Amino acid sequence: MADHRDPRPKPESSQTDDSASPSLAPEQHTLTLESLAPERSGARFTRRTFLSGVGATGLLAGTAPLAAAAPVLDPAEQQTSNASGVTVKLRVNGRDLTLHNLDPRATLLDTLRERLDMTGTKKGCDHGQCGACTVHVNGRRVNSCLSFALMHEGDEITTIEGVGQPGNLHPMQAAFVQHDGYQCGYCTSGQIMSAVALLKEPVGPSDEDIRNAMAGNICRCGAYTNIVAAVRQVRTQA
Repeated sequence: MADHRDPRPKPESSQTDDSASPSLAPEQHTLTLESLAPERSGARFTRRTFLSGVGATGLLAGTAPLAAAAPVLDPAEQQTSNASGVTVKLRVNGRDLTLHNLDPRATLLDTLRERLDMTGTKKGCDHGQCGACTVHVNGRRVNSCLSFALMHEGDEITTIEGVGQPGNLHPMQAAFVQHDGYQCGYCTSGQIMSAVALLKEPVGPSDEDIRNAMAGNICRCGAYTNIVAAVRQVRTQA
């Protein structure tokens, strides 16, 4: 008789024999792991505490040489150091002024602004290239940022405050207002000081001559056309 059994392999049963598995005691169901980090009493070692310690160590290492190199002056030496300034007599806008303890390195510009509180003279480039700091010294226009104040003892210094005031404007100031020769106004005082000095200089009559004579004053707003018109008007009326 033929064998009618199925030749295909039968899958193994997924059931396991519970009797073959050894039983675990109740205390064996819990696994206790020991910490790898060292124990510290009262504090926990973290990344933040580590970085804080490294930063403090670096700060102490960096400041120690500076503290050792810093000179320590006694009160007598400090008094001598503070009294190293000079006394300068300046004549500004028709007034005789005496400045005590003036830093000999102070420029005329900084002296006018910081010691005499004449802030109409502006600090622009501080390199003598923009003309915002223009003042008159003995009738000639100069860049006040390029000369020391002590160099002008006895000179006649005129700032924008001495040219005219509201209610009593110089014709050049009035012309700048009429022709809108300014926008932000920062360079305006230097422009006016140069334009006033130009009236006494041998400058040709054309607009091109005016532009060349005013080339040392920069207007970043680009009001050059109106500035030239203002200068031309005053020159024709003079």
